[in-house]
Amino acid sequence: MPTIAIVGAGPQLGLAIARTYGTHGYDVALIARNRTKLEGLAGELAAEGITAAAFPADVLDRAALTQALKDAAARFGGIDVLEYSPVAGAQTVMTTPAATEPADVQHEMEFQLYGAIAATRAVLPAMREAGAGTLLFTTGAGSVDPVPQVANVNAAAAALRNWVINLHKELDGTGVQAAHVAINVSIGTPAVPGFPTAQPEEISPGYWELHTTRRDQAELVFSL
Repeated sequence: MPTIAIVGAGPQLGLAIARTYGTHGYDVALIARNRTKLEGLAGELAAEGITAAAFPADVLDRAALTQALKDAAARFGGIDVLEYSPVAGAQTVMTTPAATEPADVQHEMEFQLYGAIAATRAVLPAMREAGAGTLLFTTGAGSVDPVPQVANVNAAAAALRNWVINLHKELDGTGVQAAHVAINVSIGTPAVPGFPTAQPEEISPGYWELHTTRRDQAELVFSL
């Protein structure tokens, strides 16, 4: 069975992506910090007939993240799709451009860009050898059109976007697809009054399309 590894798996978008791929016959490797929550998600998927397993790791711990992906590949016989979408949450203090210190960006760079690079290095060699695979990386739409209230987060997200699009160019013709997904909505519940909100099930089909019918596309911006 083919396998998707979801880094930053949670009960909203991560679970929806797992269901989207699982209903197409994919096994699911769930990676995030909290083992208990991951095992709960795996159980939920199992009840729906989807094979899933938990591989706890913090994306800030490069060795643990790499090992989790290696363990997932060993458990399922390889990783065909990597989706990277961890959320820093309360760990991040938002700053405006003028108030931003280098340290304000550094944490987000560690979390978004450097974690994505580490995850990619763990799975890409096998994909290149096989001549097939998909690498998907998620940010907010501030990576494309930044807003002053979250300047430090947007800066790191833009760095990740740049790297992913460049990776897409490098992998052209290899059979491996790399793409960036920018989400321009609140997911599940409104985060900001008046800002559009979408359910995760509305967003997740785009990840399947990038893997199947839009393999020449380097970026998908989801908005309402």
